[in-house]
Amino acid sequence: QVQLVESGGGLVQPGGSLRLSCAASGFTFSNHAMLWYRQAPGKERELVATITSSGGSTYYADSMKGRCTISRDNTRYTVYLQMNSLKPEDSAVYYCNTKLLSGGNYNEYWGQGTQVTVSS
Repeated sequence: QVQLVESGGGLVQPGGSLRLSCAASGFTFSNHAMLWYRQAPGKERELVATITSSGGSTYYADSMKGRCTISRDNTRYTVYLQMNSLKPEDSAVYYCNTKLLSGGNYNEYWGQGTQVTVSS
């Protein structure tokens, strides 16, 4: 079955960096775009970044543009989110996501999330 497992979160000081990873399994990873979302307490889940199946095109939300880089290694079935110059408002649970077409419908899959806390 489809599995997405995030890792790499933790406590970091303002201005610090973290690299999140999402290990995928159960589908042909190289055929699908991958996305990173985040959700802070009391807030809606928001899109952070996306990357196409080949990795040739990326998108960043304004909130993280210039401070993060999404990348993927299709040989390792893994997508990454490198985050720099972190701010307290970046504190959230970060989720990996993909959408797979099945029977004419797209099914959405989420990982369990990894907590990022930016605090001094």
